[in-house]
Amino acid sequence: MTIATTKKPPIEWANAFFMPALHAAALLALLPSNFSWGAVALTIFLHWLTAGLGITLGWHRLLTHRSFQTPKWLEYFFVFCGTLAMQGGPIWWVGLHRHHHLYSDQDADHHDANKGFWWSHMGWMFHKVPADKEIPRFTKDIAGDRFYQFLDKNFFLIQVAFAILIYLVAGWSYVVWAVFLRLVLVYHTTWFVNSATHTFGYRTYDSDDLSTNCWWVALISYGEGWHNNHHAYQYSARHGMKWWEIDMTWMTIRLLQILGLARKVRLLEDKAKA
Repeated sequence: MTIATTKKPPIEWANAFFMPALHAAALLALLPSNFSWGAVALTIFLHWLTAGLGITLGWHRLLTHRSFQTPKWLEYFFVFCGTLAMQGGPIWWVGLHRHHHLYSDQDADHHDANKGFWWSHMGWMFHKVPADKEIPRFTKDIAGDRFYQFLDKNFFLIQVAFAILIYLVAGWSYVVWAVFLRLVLVYHTTWFVNSATHTFGYRTYDSDDLSTNCWWVALISYGEGWHNNHHAYQYSARHGMKWWEIDMTWMTIRLLQILGLARKVRLLEDKAKA
C-alpha cells in the first residue's frame, strides 16, 4: 500500500520559513567584510565532507542501498557527516529515498518530476510529505539503531552546536560561509539530483521513470548525476558506468576497498538483489 495524492498536501510551515531565511543568511557571504580565503577553503572542505562523504557515500550508497559494507565505526562516521548536511535525520532520509525508488516519478513519489522542475527541486519540501507515514515500512533494518535514532531527533541541535564551535574557533564570517552558505550549496547539490537528473541529459537504460545521466550534476555531486545508471542498477556502488562518467564517490569506495575498509562491494550484476 502506498499513499498517493492528486492535490498538493498542506503547507509545511517550518520549511516555508526556514528555507528562505537560510538562503537570505547565505547572502551575507557577499559582504566583503565576511570574505576570507580561509572561510572559502573551509566551506569547500565541509561541502565534500557533508555532501560527498556524508550524503552521497554515507546516507545514499552505504546506508540506503547497502552497496557496500564498512566497519560499524566508519559507517557511523559517514552517517554523522551526513547529519551535518542538515537534510533531516538518517532514518527519515533513507525511508523517503527508498520510497522514491519504489515509486519514482509516479504520483506517490514525493518529488515526482512529472509535476515540474520547481516541484522536484525544492517545491515539495514546502508541503507535508504523505510518504512520511510509510517510513517505518522502509527502514526496518536501521530504525532500531540508537545512534541513528539520536541523529534523527537531534540533527538541528547538532548543526547549532557545530555553528557555535566554528564561531568560537574562527569567528562570525566563518559561520556565514561554512554553515549558512555551505548548507545552501549542499542542499542544491542534492536537489539537482531530484530535479535536473530527471529532466536534462541522456538515458542509457530503460528505468521506467524519467531519470537521466547529467554530467554537470555528476561533477558537483560527487558522481550522483549518473542517475539513470543508478535507477537501472540501484544497488550498484558504481554509478558512472562508462570510463568517462567520472564518479568520485566510486573512486572513494575503491580506495576504501583497497585499504580493507570496504567489503561486499556490489556492482551491476547485483541489480535484482535487495
